[in-house]
Amino acid sequence: MARVKQVSEQEARGDVERVYHELRRTMRVTGVDVSLRTWAAWPRFFVAMWEAMGPNVETRAFEESALELWQQTLDTTVAWDELGAWEAAKLGPSQRFHVRGVLELYETMLPRVTLMVAAVRLALEGQRVGRGESPGVGERLARGAPSRMAAMEWVAEKPTEPGVKAVFADIVKAVGPPGVPGEYRALACWPGYLEAAWRRLKPRIGDASYQQAAEVLRESARRRARELPYVVTLSRQRVMALGEDADAVLKVTEDLERRGTVLLLNLSQLVQDVPDMLRQPMPGAARLVPDWVAAEELR
Repeated sequence: MARVKQVSEQEARGDVERVYHELRRTMRVTGVDVSLRTWAAWPRFFVAMWEAMGPNVETRAFEESALELWQQTLDTTVAWDELGAWEAAKLGPSQRFHVRGVLELYETMLPRVTLMVAAVRLALEGQRVGRGESPGVGERLARGAPSRMAAMEWVAEKPTEPGVKAVFADIVKAVGPPGVPGEYRALACWPGYLEAAWRRLKPRIGDASYQQAAEVLRESARRRARELPYVVTLSRQRVMALGEDADAVLKVTEDLERRGTVLLLNLSQLVQDVPDMLRQPMPGAARLVPDWVAAEELR
């Protein structure tokens, strides 16, 4: 299959642009992840995916499930040897502050995206996702990113700097398609730190125990996806009826799921390598609100 072109936030138009806005507000982050931008290459599927997933994503149940998945990841890696990248990289106080901000942003985003991908993969395979509660009865989270969350800023996926370009190629080769994960494009704003971190992460990824840990997390994400409050009304037949390439969508979703838990393990080690790492306020405040109020807030 040819390489899938991601739809950037600047390129998004129409319904895709609307969904990007709703994703940022509902997931309480400052940008749209690479995985979601890749799905947006099939715009009709992307909109249908969000219509199916959105009611779950805005719930406290989804937020807490993502948080539990992240805690499981942290517990998995806490006994592993420290990376030592934080001390090895020559960063000033301001640079360290901004790198911490990037890591905080992605430790908030990646567990949620991983849970979403697991749910979509199961739905496309024809498996039931969601317990079947009545829509709209669960607690919804207040929308909007926390005020102190870092902005999502990346270097180009095809950078001109030879060292970063080589690291990006190595990352994709190790973790798999599609494209360079957003957290590495963000960390490439500080090439010395990215190179130090990747030099230590890469040898671990190929280890059998690492892949086994990723598989355990993958099954955990799938189990959690099945227990989301609302049924995810998405299927391969629905994708085909929308006129999209269902085989291509499923293949990309499989790739995203396959590498998602590896990226979680990598991020967990990066976070635990920082001695004074703060935590985002997750889960956020929740409240019961009528459907019409929720819809109005997304405008």
